[in-house]
Formats: sequence, C-alpha cells, structure tokens
Amino acid sequence: MNKIKDKISTIKGLSFSDYIDNLKKKVNTVSTSQQSEETIKLIEYAKLNLHRMERINKTYEPSYNLKSIMNKIKSAQLWLAITEDWCGDSAQILPYIHKIASLNTKISLKIIERDKNLDIIDIYLTDGKRSIPKIIGFDNNWKEIFTWGPRPIELAGLFKEWKELNISKNILNEKVHLWYARNRGIEIEKEFTELLSNLNQD
Repeated sequence: MNKIKDKISTIKGLSFSDYIDNLKKKVNTVSTSQQSEETIKLIEYAKLNLHRMERINKTYEPSYNLKSIMNKIKSAQLWLAITEDWCGDSAQILPYIHKIASLNTKISLKIIERDKNLDIIDIYLTDGKRSIPKIIGFDNNWKEIFTWGPRPIELAGLFKEWKELNISKNILNEKVHLWYARNRGIEIEKEFTELLSNLNQD
C-alpha cells in the first residue's frame, strides 16, 4: 500500500473540468494529416467521447437519496479514476462519477491516464485485462475503501453474453452505447448508492 500511496500522491492527475479542457484542446488542435489510421481513429473516438461527456454532465442530476448518502461522508477521500480519452465506456461513466464526487467537498476526484500508469492499472486488472475505467477510493489514511468498474454489473453481464454470440465489434459497441443511452446512469447511481451506503455503515 505504501508503494501505491507514494505513486498516486506524486501524480498530478486532472480534475474533471481540466480533463475536459485538455480533451477540447486535443481534438481542436491535433491535425489528422500524416497520422496513422489508428491514430486518426483514436482522435475521432475522443471527439465523440467529448460530446458524450458534455451531454451527460449537462443533463445528469443525482437523486435525493444519493445526495443524502454523500452528505454523511465526514472524512476526506480520494477517488482515483483510471482512463483514456478514446475509451467509450469511460466517456459514458466519468461524468456521473464527477457529479457524484462533487456532492461532497471532502471528496477529491483525480483522473489519470492508464497507459502512462501501467504499474497502477496492473494492480486493478479485470479478468487479467487492463480494462477501463477503474475507480478506486482511498480514505485519508490511504486505505483502499472501494474499487468499481470497468462497467456497471448489469452491462458487464450483458456484454459477456453478447461476446459469446460472436457478433462484430461494431455491433457490439452499438449495443453497449445503446444500453448506456437507455439506462441514463440509473445503474451507475444504484451501484454507488449501495457502495457508499455500505461505507457509511463501517
């Protein structure tokens, strides 16, 4: 745990607003000329994800129940979000995490890039993979108090079923984002409501 503390405490990371600002600069200034096909694809993903995050951040309002639970947190916490700007799941999730964390000034949300911090994500693998986003909560003594991600439990189960059907990657992605669009953060909020309620009972 001391290694994690030493590593995370020295990483500047980004707030959600800084993350959005950096992404805007990236998609507005990076030229796609003379870029590889893969790089161009990642930039296009980033543009789409920026739109997704801004829309969710503008429209999502946490429930009264979740607000009440968040108000019960009395000690400082750090919520570490591990992500990449091309990740579609992250774009569908991070705005909700930001809005939830913002309900209590005791909580600090720090966003870091997975590929620049492989030693950290490798502690939080999902089925042996560096899946993102991952959200890890620490108390003010650097004790790990929760981990969450990379997807809501319901979607993770559906995703596994869809993959077993051997459908194309494009159709798989469409089904994933359709689920997010229809769910509108309900499952994310439900899981964090339960997670944080359990913390407050400790």
